[in-house]
Amino acid sequence: MAYLDHIEICNRHDLAAFRPLAAAGQAIGYVAGGLADIILGHGAVIQADGNGLRLDARLDSFAARSAAIAGLVGDLAVAGHIPGLRGELYPVAAAYGDTALFAIDRAAVPPFGIRGYGVHINGFCRDRSGQIHMWIGRRSAAQILCPGMLDNMVAGGLPIGLSPMQNVIKECAEEAGVPEALAAKAVAAAEIAYVMEMDGNLRQDRMFCFDLELPNDFTPVNQDGEVAEFYLWPIEKVAEIVQGTMQFKFNCPLAIIDFLIRHGLIAPGDADYAVLVKGLHQSL
Repeated sequence: MAYLDHIEICNRHDLAAFRPLAAAGQAIGYVAGGLADIILGHGAVIQADGNGLRLDARLDSFAARSAAIAGLVGDLAVAGHIPGLRGELYPVAAAYGDTALFAIDRAAVPPFGIRGYGVHINGFCRDRSGQIHMWIGRRSAAQILCPGMLDNMVAGGLPIGLSPMQNVIKECAEEAGVPEALAAKAVAAAEIAYVMEMDGNLRQDRMFCFDLELPNDFTPVNQDGEVAEFYLWPIEKVAEIVQGTMQFKFNCPLAIIDFLIRHGLIAPGDADYAVLVKGLHQSL
């Protein structure tokens, strides 16, 4: 096991197994062949377009597209083709910052291969000697994805209508009980991208990473039931776990590797340094 293994795991995919999905003339996702056939049997919301799929061109507004997709996704969920709906809407656009073409339930983002965005917060403090210690969470056993695994102190998907910083403040409060004034001190530090085939879906994810240096007397306390417990570990221990195990949720090691690079704990001249730096920014 090595740092590079985590990057390779998060970028394993075979596009031949997926059909491209477009809306309003823009590429927005990839759908597995089997699910694509099922979708094409659910009316005209999504239609065949050569080897790909496209949203019905008659749906020519955000509201119309969103309503039609909500109906389709609901039908697919009832039929068991999409896991339980989350009731949290994500924006769908060709690229981050573009005007959203429609909104879709969070549960449908991976099955539709839509670009997903989230925030990851590296919560850390320094001891009297200046050595970094990082707060690590353990995911609740009730979590749908990667239950019981280690996680960044705070992380969460980016829903429609919130900026990354607004989401940082929201997620910090919910997951770690961080007061708004303290969470607002988080520093935007990096953007990580990966393309991963997982559970038959294609995840095109971007992680907006923030560093939040916390007072030594602060202890995170979960508020929403998503975190079972927190640990404060020397950064060397965190690095050792990432480098040698698969104890973290699949994408969290990428945020930690990036943190280690930026703080000089993985440095130029170290094994795989250049490959690691490049590997943190992969997309289609």
